[in-house]
Amino acid sequence: MRMPTSIRAALVIAVVAASASLAAQTPATNPRFGQWKLKSENPPPSSNIMTYEAYNGTGMKVTIDAVNAQGVKTSWGYITMFDGKDQDVTGRQGQTSAVTTINEKINIIVNKTNGKVTQLLINTLSADNNTINVSYLSTNAAGETRTTTAVYERIVK
Repeated sequence: MRMPTSIRAALVIAVVAASASLAAQTPATNPRFGQWKLKSENPPPSSNIMTYEAYNGTGMKVTIDAVNAQGVKTSWGYITMFDGKDQDVTGRQGQTSAVTTINEKINIIVNKTNGKVTQLLINTLSADNNTINVSYLSTNAAGETRTTTAVYERIVK
């Protein structure tokens, strides 16, 4: 099955922009490091916390800890060197994530399951470095593209 044109176009734009990017953030200057909580109307126990940590000099370790409405906890994550290379996702069998830096505020994340692109994320850090907006582009079995968004607010630097 081929990647939908809309996702393919967004990916091409991201790769071209990344090639013109200044450079990946260093651990000392990366404003993404810290913990981020999903802004949600869902009542407790629902929660979603993203943790971004320095990894191996210039990379980042991403961990997501979530609790659904029934109180079931999940945890998953991956590492990235911001080089667009697929990295295995722990806690999600068969899934990989690849992160490319567009500029210091925008990262593009391509998620695959069993080698097939399933989702493209545009992860944008706000001007004040206290909010991350994520646009999710995904395609269902009928080939229809769907876009959803999420907002994460900084809780720990």
